Amino acid sequence: MDSESLIQSQIEQTREIINQVEKLKATNLKALTWKQHAASWSILECLEHLNLYGDFYLPEIENKIKISKTRSEPEFKSGFLGSYFAKSMLPKESLNKMKTFKDKNPLNANLDKKVIDQFIQQQVKLLDLLTQSRNVSLNKVKIQTSISSLIKLKLGDAFLFFINHIIRHLSQVDRIQIAMKSSVPT
Repeated sequence: MDSESLIQSQIEQTREIINQVEKLKATNLKALTWKQHAASWSILECLEHLNLYGDFYLPEIENKIKISKTRSEPEFKSGFLGSYFAKSMLPKESLNKMKTFKDKNPLNANLDKKVIDQFIQQQVKLLDLLTQSRNVSLNKVKIQTSISSLIKLKLGDAFLFFINHIIRHLSQVDRIQIAMKSSVPT
C-alpha cells in the first residue's frame, strides 16, 4: 500500500469523523445521554470510551513519532497482527460485540457536552499526527497497544486500528440515534 495514500485516506476519514461529531453539539443533553437499556451506552458514553482510548494512543503515537530516527518509505506493508486488529474493529452487518476493558468502560459515568469537545480536540491532534507521520517510517515505528506493552503495532497499523475503532463506535452512535427515534411515541 502506498504510504502517502494511506495517510491521506486516514486524514480524510478523520475530517469526516470531526464533521459527524460536530453535528452532535446541536443535540440536547437528554438525547446525548439516552440509553436503550440500562446496560447499553449512550452517545456520550460511546464518545467518552473513544476519548479514553485517545488518552492512551495519541500521546504514545506522538512520542514515538517525535523520537523516531526513521525516514518515510514509499510503501507500507501491514503486519499480520496489525491487519487483523484493524479489520476486527470495523463495524459489520451482523453485530460483532466485543468486551471492553474495565478502565475504558464509561457506563453510567456522569458526562456532559465537554466529552464532545474533548473528542474533537483529539481528532484535531490525530490530524496533526497523521501529517507528522509523513516524515517517519509507517513500518518501523512501533506503537504499544493498550492490551499489553508486549504487543506493538506498526505505526501505519496503529492509525488504521485507532481510526477503525472510532468508525465502529460512531456507527454505534448512529444506531443509538435510530433506536431513540423509534422509541419516542408519536
